[in-house]
Amino acid sequence: MSEHPVSPQRVQAELERLRALIHHHDYRYHTLDAPEIPDVEYDRLFLQLEALERAHPELITSDSPTQRVGSQPLGGFVQVTHDIPMMSLAKVFNGEDLQDFEVRIRKRLDSDADIEYSCEPKIDGVAVSLLYENGRLQRAATRGDGVTGEDITHNVRTIRDVPLRLQQNADTPFPARLEVRGEIYMSRAGFEAMNAEAMKTGARTFVNPRNAAAGTLRQLDPAIAAARPLHMFCYSVGIFEGAGLPPTLSESFTLLQSWGLRVNPERAVVTGADACLAYADRLLQRRASLDYEIDGAVIKVDRLKLQDELGFNARTPRWAMAYKFPAEEVSTQVRDVEFQVGRTGTITPVARLEPVFVGGVTVSNATLHNMAEIARLGLQIGDTVIVRRAGDVIPKIVQVITPQDSKTPRIPVQMPTHCPACGSEIEPAGEVLFRCSGGLVCPAQRKEAIRHFCARGALDIEGLGEKLIEQLVDRDMLRDVADIFHLSGEELAGLERMAEKSANNLLAAIDKARSTTLPRFLFGLGIPEVGEATALVLAQHFGNLEALQSADQAALEAVEDVGPIVAAHIVHFFSNADNREVIRRLQAAGVHWPDVELAQQSQVLEGQTFVLTGTLELMTRDEAKARLQALGAKVAGSVSKKTTWVVAGPGAGSKLDKAVELNIPVMDEAQFLTFLQTS
Repeated sequence: MSEHPVSPQRVQAELERLRALIHHHDYRYHTLDAPEIPDVEYDRLFLQLEALERAHPELITSDSPTQRVGSQPLGGFVQVTHDIPMMSLAKVFNGEDLQDFEVRIRKRLDSDADIEYSCEPKIDGVAVSLLYENGRLQRAATRGDGVTGEDITHNVRTIRDVPLRLQQNADTPFPARLEVRGEIYMSRAGFEAMNAEAMKTGARTFVNPRNAAAGTLRQLDPAIAAARPLHMFCYSVGIFEGAGLPPTLSESFTLLQSWGLRVNPERAVVTGADACLAYADRLLQRRASLDYEIDGAVIKVDRLKLQDELGFNARTPRWAMAYKFPAEEVSTQVRDVEFQVGRTGTITPVARLEPVFVGGVTVSNATLHNMAEIARLGLQIGDTVIVRRAGDVIPKIVQVITPQDSKTPRIPVQMPTHCPACGSEIEPAGEVLFRCSGGLVCPAQRKEAIRHFCARGALDIEGLGEKLIEQLVDRDMLRDVADIFHLSGEELAGLERMAEKSANNLLAAIDKARSTTLPRFLFGLGIPEVGEATALVLAQHFGNLEALQSADQAALEAVEDVGPIVAAHIVHFFSNADNREVIRRLQAAGVHWPDVELAQQSQVLEGQTFVLTGTLELMTRDEAKARLQALGAKVAGSVSKKTTWVVAGPGAGSKLDKAVELNIPVMDEAQFLTFLQTS
């Protein structure tokens, strides 16, 4: 007699029981480091779940423990926009700077009360965001640029430290929507074992754990991530839709841990900057014994209400600071000092070193920043020096240690008088910097000068992008920006990926660019420190190019928002005969613009902030921006509570949605034109 079939309800109940039990033991093992059962018992439960799911594949769920590696390799990464930007942390390197951090906090809070700080190690890993909805992991994304990252859910799902489903907490249920931020890293032991195995098989080895973690998260195949020893610590909360968070960050950590999320056991709450420094010193002493790389301590104001009061700077929170530990250091010899010309003309001394391995890489060059830094170090060619990877990234010479009786000849370092790339005079650019004066003719600056000249805010030559500019410069077809207007269809047709139609379209765009405006032309010249707003102010003040070219330092400093440094840059630029010759050739090629009306418009929109979104059909967005700035308005790139108006054309997207959400008034292009006429 056959057995009765098991009902679907009983199968579902058994699946849920096994999954909940495995999630519980994952939490005990990975989050609390306090397992309740031996590995063999855990394996038995896991095999039971796998067998039941194989028999009933229609009942498999995405948050089942068996599905950590359940997806096929991706064809590419999807971009993710963070609902709340993932900001960077400002850095301090000593106790004095940490004291200054607390002084700024007290001043902003206008309080002498003791401040409690939440302290934790600064993990040298990869910052990520995890999004949970109704307790289930929906998305994981890299920090990226802070606003936009990459979807790496397929890889993060393989990390045992990351719960696919949050633990239930009877006292405080998890919210319907929760975003947590944290750091994914590779343990030292895991990294060493992985590299040892790779050396045996002849596979690629990694330089350090951070690179290994970052490289793993960039894999399209989740099976690769599953095979590597990745871990994660959570360090903050982003989105929280539900019951309110506890009043402090430290209590929030406890709550996150109760939901199964892993937080750093080295965290502590201390009072005052001195205690923060003591915590950092203790952590530094234990640095080598930890099974993960750290490069400092993170100090955050613990009370969330105070965090809200302190707010944010442009890129960093005012209530948090990264206390950086001393970087790894080694000694080597300076073989030579050469001078490089940056894309904006800045002259930078670079030390050529006897190659040395430091901070996980072989270093043979180190920036010396400027001549003042060379003088401060007392550095000469032939010296033995200490090299540090500042911030564990940029090699830097921090000390000269040449013994007094050294027999190695020492050669003083001198700034050249003329640019090593074009021979133009090198002139001071501020207190410690030097810059090549041949902005439009210097070959080291050529590609950047041409790219800038063609950009949207300048002459806006559509189709003349960075890769095409590189081809034209490398083939010596463009020696300066004036050569753009002498290009022929025959020359363009011989370029890579340049068909006849593309060449004709580019020639039409070049011809269209001959007619421009004085502010656009001035901005396109690439004069140091002269951006779009300054170019507009200069054009409105002088009215024409001839008057601006003949203006001296005093006349330029009389212009609103033009200080001594900017004025000096303008004088140096126009006093260079080669630059003036290029401008003459541009005008001879037909580049022209109307003079600007000198009558000053009233600043009727001063204090108001506008956001432009979508496509404007009767004027470009740059023209709209210039009109608004001329009336004293500020034009921002994103919508916030401080936005006064949003101007929305066809195709407006998330910015328009944000304006509606914040109840900010919106006008279309027709209303905007009427608004400008009546302002």
